[in-house]
Amino acid sequence: MDADLRFALELADAADAVTLPRFRAVDLHVETKPDLTPVTDADRAAERLLRERIAEARPGEGVLGEEEGDDGGETRWIIDPIDGTKNFSRGIPVWATLIALDRRGTIVCGVASAPALGRRWWAARGAGAYRDGERLAVSGIASLEDASVSFSRSSLLGATERTLDVAGRAWHMQPFSDFWAHLLVAEGALEVAFEHEMSPWDNAALQVIVEEAGGRFSDLAGAPRFDGGSAVSTNGLVHDEVLALLSA
Repeated sequence: MDADLRFALELADAADAVTLPRFRAVDLHVETKPDLTPVTDADRAAERLLRERIAEARPGEGVLGEEEGDDGGETRWIIDPIDGTKNFSRGIPVWATLIALDRRGTIVCGVASAPALGRRWWAARGAGAYRDGERLAVSGIASLEDASVSFSRSSLLGATERTLDVAGRAWHMQPFSDFWAHLLVAEGALEVAFEHEMSPWDNAALQVIVEEAGGRFSDLAGAPRFDGGSAVSTNGLVHDEVLALLSA
């Protein structure tokens, strides 16, 4: 295991130690941010801790985090301290800390740690993708008519007809929350997951995990980027068909 991924996993351990004790805590403090999304004391504490660990262990490497912004630089850690804060704040165990390392615009490793589910996913470029030590591979289903699809609320509200067109052609449609849908693509349980509104900290870790599992990750325009404002994860075999339907 390379040093970057090893450190990312150590950061995930540190985040889990902060977030899991606050999950379902009776004194959990929840606020509404200016963009009308919720943030908890656990979100803020986890990101602050990770920033401190990175500054101590990796001086000169920046951080882009959901709660405290972007330090900039050619090498930066991209962090979502709790992806799925709405779930977290309501006692639903589908949430994760997402950690990725960006070197000059390429995500070189990523970790998604979901301690309330008892699961962790990770990947490094050229080294494959894993869930709890088991190597992952996307499915071999080559037809949308045989595929399982997940989409988010932003896709239903922002592009209802196109979203329903994809869902209507699929063999099975089941929305899964946030990070989980894209990781289910990496596991081979889904063939397609898409969202019309995604931030860099939502996408970065997911991109490398999906791609290292043999899948394809892009924005809605088809560019293989984590900062395009949207996300489409597939097993690769149905990617172009899904993009065509979503842009029709």
